[in-house]
Amino acid sequence: MRNDDGDPVLARRTALAVLGAGLAAGCGTYGTGPSGTPAAPAPAGTELGASADIPVGGGKVFADKQVVVTQPAAGTFAAFSAICTHQGCTVDTVAGGTIGCPCHGSKFKIADGSVANGPASRPLEKKPITVAGGKITLG
Repeated sequence: MRNDDGDPVLARRTALAVLGAGLAAGCGTYGTGPSGTPAAPAPAGTELGASADIPVGGGKVFADKQVVVTQPAAGTFAAFSAICTHQGCTVDTVAGGTIGCPCHGSKFKIADGSVANGPASRPLEKKPITVAGGKITLG
């Protein structure tokens, strides 16, 4: 590979710099907002939605608020940070009794946020919620 000046070393350095910038930009998406800056967790008092929207034995990820809400048994709700403890990706699924991370396959139990399958080694952070009047609120 040669650049316009015919210097293969300069061309290789340019290619590596462009590649490195692209990789750095891609790695910056873990746990970040649309601008690439860290997304701020939702403050206490934020209404998440209707309790009827959380299936029994499942849950719902509120990625924009960095929270996942589960209902492991009828009428029992739990909430956890939606940020995976492995490398900071946002979890994206709740199925089969677990909360799943798309980046490296970690899974967490819907009842208590504990690790069901690595590579994560720490549980999801618990978040306080209030369920009243059919609404779920961070609290």
